[in-house]
Amino acid sequence: MSGSVHGWADPRLERVVERLRTHVADDPDHSFQVAAFAGGELVLDAWAGPHLGEQSLMVPYSVSKNTLGLTVGLLIERGLLDLDAPVAEVWPAFAAHGKQNVTIRQLLSHQAGLPQATPALSWDELLDDHVGAERLAASTPLWHPGSAFGYHGLTIANLVGGVVHGITGRSVRAYFEDEIRAPLGIDVHLGLPHSEHARLQPVLPMIRPVSAAASTFAPTPFTALAFQPAGPALDAGNDPRSWTYGHPSVSATVDARGLARLFAATVTGVDGVAPLLSADTVAQIGQQQVRGYDEVLGQPNRAHGIVFQKPSPGLDFGGARAFGHDGAMGALACVDPDTGISFGYTVARGPWPGGADPRAVAVARDLAPILGVSS
Repeated sequence: MSGSVHGWADPRLERVVERLRTHVADDPDHSFQVAAFAGGELVLDAWAGPHLGEQSLMVPYSVSKNTLGLTVGLLIERGLLDLDAPVAEVWPAFAAHGKQNVTIRQLLSHQAGLPQATPALSWDELLDDHVGAERLAASTPLWHPGSAFGYHGLTIANLVGGVVHGITGRSVRAYFEDEIRAPLGIDVHLGLPHSEHARLQPVLPMIRPVSAAASTFAPTPFTALAFQPAGPALDAGNDPRSWTYGHPSVSATVDARGLARLFAATVTGVDGVAPLLSADTVAQIGQQQVRGYDEVLGQPNRAHGIVFQKPSPGLDFGGARAFGHDGAMGALACVDPDTGISFGYTVARGPWPGGADPRAVAVARDLAPILGVSS
Protein backbone atom coordinates (compact mmCIF):
# COMPACT_ATOMS: atom_id res chain seq x y z
CA MET A 1 0.00 0.00 0.00
CA SER A 2 0.99 3.62 -0.41
CA GLY A 3 -0.22 6.83 1.12
CA SER A 4 -1.76 7.15 4.55
CA VAL A 5 -2.41 3.42 5.06
CA HIS A 6 0.53 1.02 5.12
CA GLY A 7 0.78 -2.73 4.68
CA TRP A 8 -0.69 -5.17 2.17
CA ALA A 9 -4.13 -6.13 0.91
CA ASP A 10 -5.54 -8.60 -1.56
CA PRO A 11 -6.34 -6.63 -4.76
CA ARG A 12 -10.00 -7.51 -4.31
CA LEU A 13 -10.05 -5.37 -1.18
CA GLU A 14 -9.21 -2.06 -2.83
CA ARG A 15 -12.60 -0.66 -1.76
CA VAL A 16 -11.78 -1.58 1.84
CA VAL A 17 -8.38 0.10 1.56
CA GLU A 18 -9.99 3.25 0.17
CA ARG A 19 -12.43 3.23 3.05
CA LEU A 20 -9.53 2.99 5.51
CA ARG A 21 -7.80 5.91 3.78
CA THR A 22 -10.99 7.94 4.09
CA HIS A 23 -11.13 7.25 7.82
CA VAL A 24 -7.59 8.60 8.21
CA ALA A 25 -8.35 11.63 6.04
CA ASP A 26 -11.37 12.40 8.21
CA ASP A 27 -9.31 12.07 11.41
CA PRO A 28 -5.50 12.30 11.05
CA ASP A 29 -5.12 11.16 14.67
CA HIS A 30 -6.90 7.87 13.85
CA SER A 31 -4.39 5.07 14.52
CA PHE A 32 -5.25 1.43 13.92
CA GLN A 33 -4.11 -2.00 12.83
CA VAL A 34 -6.37 -4.34 10.88
CA ALA A 35 -5.80 -7.88 9.62
CA ALA A 36 -7.87 -10.66 8.12
CA PHE A 37 -7.46 -14.21 6.85
CA ALA A 38 -9.81 -15.89 4.37
CA GLY A 39 -9.66 -19.64 4.00
CA GLY A 40 -6.44 -19.65 5.99
CA GLU A 41 -4.68 -17.14 3.70
CA LEU A 42 -3.75 -13.60 4.75
CA VAL A 43 -5.84 -11.12 2.75
CA LEU A 44 -5.41 -7.91 4.75
CA ASP A 45 -2.58 -6.63 6.97
CA ALA A 46 -2.62 -2.85 7.38
CA TRP A 47 -1.86 -0.08 9.83
CA ALA A 48 -2.08 3.71 9.91
CA GLY A 49 -1.85 6.81 12.08
CA PRO A 50 0.69 8.45 14.38
CA HIS A 51 0.21 6.18 17.38
CA LEU A 52 0.49 2.63 15.98
CA GLY A 53 2.94 0.90 13.67
CA GLU A 54 3.34 -2.55 12.20
CA GLN A 55 5.03 -3.96 15.30
CA SER A 56 2.98 -2.14 17.95
CA LEU A 57 1.22 -4.08 20.70
CA MET A 58 -1.82 -2.87 22.62
CA VAL A 59 -4.14 -3.92 25.42
CA PRO A 60 -7.50 -4.59 23.68
CA TYR A 61 -9.61 -4.75 26.87
CA SER A 62 -12.34 -7.38 26.51
CA VAL A 63 -11.05 -8.64 23.17
CA SER A 64 -8.75 -10.47 25.61
CA LYS A 65 -11.70 -12.78 26.37
CA ASN A 66 -11.22 -14.55 23.05
CA THR A 67 -8.28 -16.32 24.72
CA LEU A 68 -10.70 -17.75 27.28
CA GLY A 69 -13.15 -19.08 24.73
CA LEU A 70 -10.43 -20.74 22.66
CA THR A 71 -8.79 -22.25 25.75
CA VAL A 72 -12.14 -23.79 26.67
CA GLY A 73 -12.46 -24.99 23.08
CA LEU A 74 -9.11 -26.78 23.24
CA LEU A 75 -10.15 -28.54 26.46
CA ILE A 76 -13.37 -29.66 24.76
CA GLU A 77 -11.40 -30.82 21.72
CA ARG A 78 -9.16 -32.95 23.93
CA GLY A 79 -12.09 -34.53 25.74
CA LEU A 80 -11.21 -32.86 29.03
CA LEU A 81 -14.23 -30.58 29.48
CA ASP A 82 -17.96 -31.34 29.30
CA LEU A 83 -20.05 -28.19 29.05
CA ASP A 84 -23.03 -29.87 30.72
CA ALA A 85 -21.11 -31.16 33.73
CA PRO A 86 -21.56 -29.34 37.05
CA VAL A 87 -18.77 -26.87 37.72
CA ALA A 88 -18.32 -28.51 41.13
CA GLU A 89 -17.33 -31.76 39.42
CA VAL A 90 -14.00 -30.22 38.40
CA TRP A 91 -13.89 -27.45 41.02
CA PRO A 92 -15.44 -28.81 44.25
CA ALA A 93 -15.20 -25.54 46.22
CA PHE A 94 -17.58 -23.92 43.73
CA ALA A 95 -20.53 -25.86 45.19
CA ALA A 96 -20.76 -23.47 48.15
CA HIS A 97 -23.96 -21.46 48.71
CA GLY A 98 -26.24 -23.47 46.48
CA LYS A 99 -24.06 -23.53 43.37
CA GLN A 100 -23.67 -27.32 43.28
CA ASN A 101 -25.89 -27.69 40.19
CA VAL A 102 -24.51 -24.80 38.13
CA THR A 103 -23.16 -26.24 34.89
CA ILE A 104 -19.99 -25.22 33.11
CA ARG A 105 -22.20 -24.14 30.21
CA GLN A 106 -24.10 -21.72 32.46
CA LEU A 107 -20.90 -20.43 34.04
CA LEU A 108 -19.27 -19.71 30.68
CA SER A 109 -22.31 -17.96 29.19
CA HIS A 110 -22.63 -15.32 31.93
CA GLN A 111 -25.60 -17.01 33.64
CA ALA A 112 -24.04 -17.89 37.00
CA GLY A 113 -24.82 -14.61 38.78
CA LEU A 114 -21.19 -13.96 39.71
CA PRO A 115 -20.18 -10.71 37.98
CA GLN A 116 -18.70 -9.84 41.37
CA ALA A 117 -17.84 -11.65 44.58
CA THR A 118 -19.29 -10.86 47.99
CA PRO A 119 -17.65 -8.77 49.35
CA ALA A 120 -16.30 -7.24 46.16
CA LEU A 121 -12.95 -8.35 44.78
CA SER A 122 -10.05 -5.92 44.69
CA TRP A 123 -7.71 -5.57 41.72
CA ASP A 124 -5.04 -7.40 43.70
CA GLU A 125 -7.42 -10.35 44.00
CA LEU A 126 -8.49 -10.21 40.37
CA LEU A 127 -4.85 -10.14 39.24
CA ASP A 128 -4.10 -13.48 40.89
CA ASP A 129 -4.33 -16.98 39.47
CA HIS A 130 -6.16 -18.36 42.50
CA VAL A 131 -7.46 -15.81 45.02
CA GLY A 132 -10.13 -14.25 42.80
CA ALA A 133 -11.46 -17.68 41.84
CA GLU A 134 -11.50 -18.85 45.46
CA ARG A 135 -13.46 -15.76 46.54
CA LEU A 136 -15.99 -16.23 43.74
CA ALA A 137 -16.41 -19.92 44.61
CA ALA A 138 -17.24 -18.90 48.18
CA SER A 139 -19.84 -16.29 47.11
CA THR A 140 -23.61 -16.45 46.79
CA PRO A 141 -24.80 -15.63 43.26
CA LEU A 142 -26.44 -12.25 42.71
CA TRP A 143 -29.28 -13.97 40.81
CA HIS A 144 -30.41 -17.58 40.66
CA PRO A 145 -28.07 -19.25 38.15
CA GLY A 146 -29.81 -19.86 34.88
CA SER A 147 -32.67 -17.45 35.58
CA ALA A 148 -30.97 -14.59 33.71
CA PHE A 149 -27.64 -13.57 32.25
CA GLY A 150 -25.42 -10.56 32.80
CA TYR A 151 -21.97 -9.72 31.53
CA HIS A 152 -19.27 -11.01 33.89
CA GLY A 153 -16.94 -8.37 32.50
CA LEU A 154 -14.04 -8.88 34.90
CA THR A 155 -14.77 -12.11 36.75
CA ILE A 156 -15.29 -14.43 33.78
CA ALA A 157 -11.52 -14.96 33.52
CA ASN A 158 -11.21 -15.87 37.19
CA LEU A 159 -14.15 -18.25 36.87
CA VAL A 160 -12.73 -19.90 33.76
CA GLY A 161 -9.44 -20.03 35.66
CA GLY A 162 -11.03 -22.08 38.42
CA VAL A 163 -12.37 -24.57 35.89
CA VAL A 164 -9.13 -24.80 33.92
CA HIS A 165 -7.04 -25.26 37.05
CA GLY A 166 -9.41 -27.94 38.29
CA ILE A 167 -9.00 -29.87 35.03
CA THR A 168 -5.33 -29.28 34.20
CA GLY A 169 -3.63 -28.08 37.37
CA ARG A 170 -2.49 -25.01 35.40
CA SER A 171 -3.70 -21.44 35.27
CA VAL A 172 -5.59 -20.18 32.23
CA ARG A 173 -2.61 -18.00 31.41
CA ALA A 174 -0.16 -20.91 31.55
CA TYR A 175 -2.41 -23.27 29.58
CA PHE A 176 -3.03 -20.70 26.85
CA GLU A 177 0.67 -19.89 26.62
CA ASP A 178 1.86 -23.50 26.54
CA GLU A 179 -0.83 -25.03 24.34
CA ILE A 180 -1.95 -22.22 22.03
CA ARG A 181 0.14 -19.04 21.90
CA ALA A 182 3.68 -20.43 21.96
CA PRO A 183 3.05 -23.28 19.48
CA LEU A 184 1.38 -20.83 17.09
CA GLY A 185 4.00 -18.13 17.64
CA ILE A 186 1.46 -15.30 17.65
CA ASP A 187 1.36 -11.88 19.29
CA VAL A 188 -1.51 -12.51 21.68
CA HIS A 189 0.06 -12.53 25.13
CA LEU A 190 -1.42 -13.15 28.57
CA GLY A 191 1.37 -11.41 30.41
CA LEU A 192 3.74 -9.45 28.19
CA PRO A 193 7.35 -10.72 28.29
CA HIS A 194 9.95 -8.11 29.23
CA SER A 195 11.57 -8.54 25.82
CA GLU A 196 8.42 -7.14 24.18
CA HIS A 197 7.78 -4.16 26.48
CA ALA A 198 9.22 -1.62 24.03
CA ARG A 199 6.51 -2.52 21.51
CA LEU A 200 3.61 -1.66 23.83
CA GLN A 201 1.65 1.47 22.96
CA PRO A 202 -0.75 3.12 25.41
CA VAL A 203 -4.51 3.07 25.09
CA LEU A 204 -5.54 6.70 24.57
CA PRO A 205 -8.69 8.10 26.19
CA MET A 206 -11.83 8.47 24.14
CA ILE A 207 -12.99 12.01 23.42
CA ARG A 208 -16.61 12.61 24.29
CA PRO A 209 -18.44 14.86 21.82
CA VAL A 210 -20.04 17.88 23.47
CA SER A 211 -23.50 16.75 22.38
CA ALA A 212 -23.08 13.10 23.40
CA ALA A 213 -24.91 11.40 26.24
CA ALA A 214 -22.82 10.40 29.25
CA SER A 215 -23.27 6.69 28.62
CA THR A 216 -25.12 4.13 26.56
CA PHE A 217 -25.58 2.02 29.69
CA ALA A 218 -28.89 1.96 31.52
CA PRO A 219 -27.44 1.13 34.95
CA THR A 220 -28.93 -1.78 36.86
CA PRO A 221 -28.39 -2.72 40.52
CA PHE A 222 -25.53 -4.95 39.32
CA THR A 223 -23.66 -2.49 37.08
CA ALA A 224 -21.53 -0.72 39.65
CA LEU A 225 -20.82 -3.97 41.49
CA ALA A 226 -19.49 -5.62 38.33
CA PHE A 227 -17.21 -2.83 37.15
CA GLN A 228 -15.97 -1.22 40.37
CA PRO A 229 -13.54 -3.50 42.21
CA ALA A 230 -12.95 -2.76 45.87
CA GLY A 231 -10.02 -0.62 46.92
CA PRO A 232 -7.74 1.52 44.76
CA ALA A 233 -8.64 1.92 41.11
CA LEU A 234 -6.44 0.54 38.33
CA ASP A 235 -6.16 1.43 34.65
CA ALA A 236 -6.49 -2.06 33.17
CA GLY A 237 -5.16 -0.96 29.79
CA ASN A 238 -2.14 1.04 30.85
CA ASP A 239 -1.05 0.02 34.34
CA PRO A 240 2.01 -2.28 34.14
CA ARG A 241 0.58 -4.43 36.96
CA SER A 242 -2.30 -5.28 34.65
CA TRP A 243 -0.54 -6.04 31.36
CA THR A 244 2.48 -7.77 32.88
CA TYR A 245 0.04 -10.13 34.59
CA GLY A 246 -2.24 -10.39 31.57
CA HIS A 247 -5.75 -10.74 32.96
CA PRO A 248 -7.62 -12.80 30.34
CA SER A 249 -10.75 -10.68 30.72
CA VAL A 250 -9.20 -7.29 30.06
CA SER A 251 -5.42 -7.06 29.70
CA ALA A 252 -3.93 -9.33 27.09
CA THR A 253 -1.42 -7.58 24.82
CA VAL A 254 -1.95 -8.07 21.09
CA ASP A 255 -1.59 -6.82 17.58
CA ALA A 256 -4.29 -7.14 14.92
CA ARG A 257 -2.34 -9.69 12.91
CA GLY A 258 -2.01 -11.90 15.99
CA LEU A 259 -5.73 -11.70 16.73
CA ALA A 260 -6.71 -12.65 13.19
CA ARG A 261 -4.11 -15.42 13.03
CA LEU A 262 -5.24 -16.79 16.41
CA PHE A 263 -8.73 -17.38 15.06
CA ALA A 264 -7.47 -18.64 11.71
CA ALA A 265 -5.14 -21.18 13.33
CA THR A 266 -7.73 -22.46 15.79
CA VAL A 267 -10.96 -22.32 13.76
CA THR A 268 -10.33 -22.33 10.00
CA GLY A 269 -6.75 -23.54 9.60
CA VAL A 270 -3.94 -21.36 8.29
CA ASP A 271 -1.13 -21.70 5.75
CA GLY A 272 -2.28 -25.18 4.80
CA VAL A 273 -2.19 -26.48 8.39
CA ALA A 274 -5.38 -27.97 9.86
CA PRO A 275 -7.05 -25.98 12.65
CA LEU A 276 -6.56 -26.85 16.31
CA LEU A 277 -10.31 -27.28 16.76
CA SER A 278 -12.65 -29.60 14.90
CA ALA A 279 -15.84 -28.32 13.31
CA ASP A 280 -17.84 -29.94 16.11
CA THR A 281 -15.89 -28.12 18.82
CA VAL A 282 -16.16 -24.84 16.91
CA ALA A 283 -19.92 -25.35 16.70
CA GLN A 284 -20.13 -25.94 20.46
CA ILE A 285 -18.20 -22.86 21.55
CA GLY A 286 -19.78 -20.61 18.92
CA GLN A 287 -23.36 -21.73 19.48
CA GLN A 288 -25.62 -19.06 20.93
CA GLN A 289 -26.43 -19.80 24.59
CA VAL A 290 -28.29 -16.64 25.64
CA ARG A 291 -29.89 -13.65 23.98
CA GLY A 292 -31.93 -10.85 25.46
CA TYR A 293 -31.68 -8.40 28.33
CA ASP A 294 -28.29 -8.19 30.05
CA GLU A 295 -28.75 -7.78 33.81
CA VAL A 296 -25.35 -6.09 34.25
CA LEU A 297 -25.18 -3.82 31.21
CA GLY A 298 -28.88 -2.96 31.22
CA GLN A 299 -28.95 -3.47 27.47
CA PRO A 300 -31.44 -5.45 25.35
CA ASN A 301 -30.61 -7.96 22.62
CA ARG A 302 -27.16 -8.93 23.89
CA ALA A 303 -26.00 -12.43 22.96
CA HIS A 304 -23.26 -14.86 24.01
CA GLY A 305 -21.93 -18.22 23.02
CA ILE A 306 -19.42 -19.96 25.28
CA VAL A 307 -17.66 -16.83 26.59
CA PHE A 308 -17.77 -15.27 23.10
CA GLN A 309 -20.13 -12.57 21.92
CA LYS A 310 -22.53 -13.37 19.11
CA PRO A 311 -23.52 -10.82 16.46
CA SER A 312 -26.22 -8.42 17.61
CA PRO A 313 -27.54 -5.00 16.55
CA GLY A 314 -24.58 -2.63 16.46
CA LEU A 315 -22.16 -5.56 16.65
CA ASP A 316 -23.14 -7.27 13.41
CA PHE A 317 -19.68 -8.56 12.49
CA GLY A 318 -20.78 -11.79 10.80
CA GLY A 319 -23.39 -14.43 10.18
CA ALA A 320 -25.35 -16.77 12.41
CA ARG A 321 -22.35 -18.95 13.33
CA ALA A 322 -19.85 -16.09 13.74
CA PHE A 323 -18.38 -15.36 17.15
CA GLY A 324 -15.73 -13.20 18.76
CA HIS A 325 -15.43 -10.34 21.22
CA ASP A 326 -15.11 -6.58 21.19
CA GLY A 327 -13.37 -4.33 23.69
CA ALA A 328 -14.50 -1.27 25.61
CA MET A 329 -11.97 0.98 23.86
CA GLY A 330 -12.75 -0.01 20.27
CA ALA A 331 -10.84 -3.21 19.42
CA LEU A 332 -12.48 -6.27 17.84
CA ALA A 333 -11.59 -9.84 16.92
CA CYS A 334 -13.96 -12.40 15.40
CA VAL A 335 -14.33 -15.36 13.08
CA ASP A 336 -17.09 -16.68 10.85
CA PRO A 337 -16.73 -20.45 10.35
CA ASP A 338 -19.18 -20.36 7.46
CA THR A 339 -17.13 -17.91 5.38
CA GLY A 340 -13.71 -18.91 6.70
CA ILE A 341 -12.86 -15.29 7.53
CA SER A 342 -11.02 -14.35 10.71
CA PHE A 343 -10.53 -10.70 11.64
CA GLY A 344 -8.52 -8.59 14.09
CA TYR A 345 -8.53 -4.84 14.76
CA THR A 346 -6.81 -2.61 17.30
CA VAL A 347 -7.20 1.14 17.69
CA ALA A 348 -5.22 3.60 19.81
CA ARG A 349 -8.16 5.91 20.51
CA GLY A 350 -11.57 4.37 20.06
CA PRO A 351 -14.64 6.44 19.21
CA TRP A 352 -17.17 7.51 21.81
CA PRO A 353 -19.06 5.89 23.54
CA GLY A 354 -16.92 2.74 23.43
CA GLY A 355 -17.32 -0.86 22.44
CA ALA A 356 -16.29 -2.12 19.02
CA ASP A 357 -15.31 0.67 16.64
CA PRO A 358 -18.17 0.82 14.09
CA ARG A 359 -15.54 1.26 11.36
CA ALA A 360 -14.08 -2.12 12.28
CA VAL A 361 -17.46 -3.83 12.50
CA ALA A 362 -18.30 -2.64 8.99
CA VAL A 363 -15.04 -3.98 7.55
CA ALA A 364 -15.43 -7.34 9.29
CA ARG A 365 -19.00 -7.68 8.01
CA ASP A 366 -18.20 -6.59 4.45
CA LEU A 367 -15.15 -8.78 3.79
CA ALA A 368 -17.12 -11.89 2.79
CA PRO A 369 -19.28 -10.29 0.07
CA ILE A 370 -16.33 -8.28 -1.27
CA LEU A 371 -14.17 -11.41 -1.46
CA GLY A 372 -17.02 -13.37 -2.98
CA VAL A 373 -17.11 -15.84 -0.10
CA SER A 374 -20.53 -17.31 0.64
CA SER A 375 -21.69 -18.95 3.83
